Amino acid sequence: MSAEPEPEPAADPAEEGGAPPEMPPAAPGPSGGRRLNLRDWRVTATAAAVVVAVTAGVVAITATGHHGGDRADPAASATPAYTGLPHTAIDVSPSTCGKGWGANGKPHTGTQVFDLHNSGASATEVYLTDPKTGKFYAEVEGLAPGTVREMPVELGSGTYAFECQQEDTDSVTGPTVTVPGNVPQGPASRPVTVHDLIPPTLDYQKWIRARMTELSADTGRLKKDIDGGDLAAARRDWLAGHLVYERMGAAYDTFGDADGVINGTVQLDVDPAHAAGFTGFHAIEYGLWHGRSAASLRGQAATLDNAARKLQKDWATQQMDPANMGLRAHEIIENSEQFELTARTDYGSGTNLATAAANIDGSREILDELAPLLKDRDPGLARLQATLDDAQAYLRTFDKGGTWTPVGKLTRAQREKVDAYFGDMLEQLAPVAAICDVRRTT
Repeated sequence: MSAEPEPEPAADPAEEGGAPPEMPPAAPGPSGGRRLNLRDWRVTATAAAVVVAVTAGVVAITATGHHGGDRADPAASATPAYTGLPHTAIDVSPSTCGKGWGANGKPHTGTQVFDLHNSGASATEVYLTDPKTGKFYAEVEGLAPGTVREMPVELGSGTYAFECQQEDTDSVTGPTVTVPGNVPQGPASRPVTVHDLIPPTLDYQKWIRARMTELSADTGRLKKDIDGGDLAAARRDWLAGHLVYERMGAAYDTFGDADGVINGTVQLDVDPAHAAGFTGFHAIEYGLWHGRSAASLRGQAATLDNAARKLQKDWATQQMDPANMGLRAHEIIENSEQFELTARTDYGSGTNLATAAANIDGSREILDELAPLLKDRDPGLARLQATLDDAQAYLRTFDKGGTWTPVGKLTRAQREKVDAYFGDMLEQLAPVAAICDVRRTT
């Protein structure tokens, strides 16, 4: 039985004018290269917005080099963005942590800047904390020895202290300073430790194990369909299996080389029909939607099924890094925006929006596991959950009985709405990554 391409729903005549999405300049490699490193993302300008969202009213700089980076001269001019604000010089070496604030007897509320000077011999992490509860309002990471960095803050009334964590030394808390008045404090966040993240990570690994059972069953059905020459059933079962795999996004790095075998892609300038080493769901997708015969796809189906079963067998010996859990919730949606909403990974099925909806499932599962940690740390959690629901419900409107509207067939208005949902999700997921960034507490 030869495969015919599935019919594509027509665009809404009333909303015509949409254009095919632009392709990203760089293509992912076939061995899992599509996963991004959110450790790199954290040290871009986005990092400032992350902590602003965490602390709601208190601005914090976590990115090395942001706003001009560290100044070697403590007397050097302030960053232009902060020249109109009051500045207070603070020493943050272990022996003098917090020295300089309150010395003039005039701590005050409002927007201001602390010029943090590390006079110690090693790099230092600095937190502005509530000394009674240990919650932090702002942070600076990786302040090099002998340099100064600005910590812009908006302070409410209350008690504060600087906590200085120099490498290879115990954490030191400076003197408590009382800021007078009746101005409400912004929300603070308690640090998250590796020990906090171990239970949700173990629970997530159990969830992944259950998905692997589903995956093996689906790849087995897909292989049976192709072996029997039923390509219509193969297209249906291909989508079911692929969506199961796409829900497991936080575990991809743990899968190692198996990810490339199961869900690999090819470079933009390579013909998928002749790509060496191109295997897995997307290779089969290309064949199913480009008229390949069942006989020509049997080897690919067997490779995929064997890889899925081996991954299931090997999973019991794998361990995920708990420190990555919060990062992955954001990363999954970021990757979906980069590769699914651009149709970069459409090899003929036109089901990128189905994949994007499955990716939201994957991010949601991480949030569910992290909920005990986030419920009193992220005041925007309920809104985030609602946004995930709304985005997913909208994506599902493009499912017409198992046939999905391809990204390139979206009208301009539809495309803008999808993009808006993903931008909103990324903005709201950024605090989750920042809150779950592992911090020392001693």
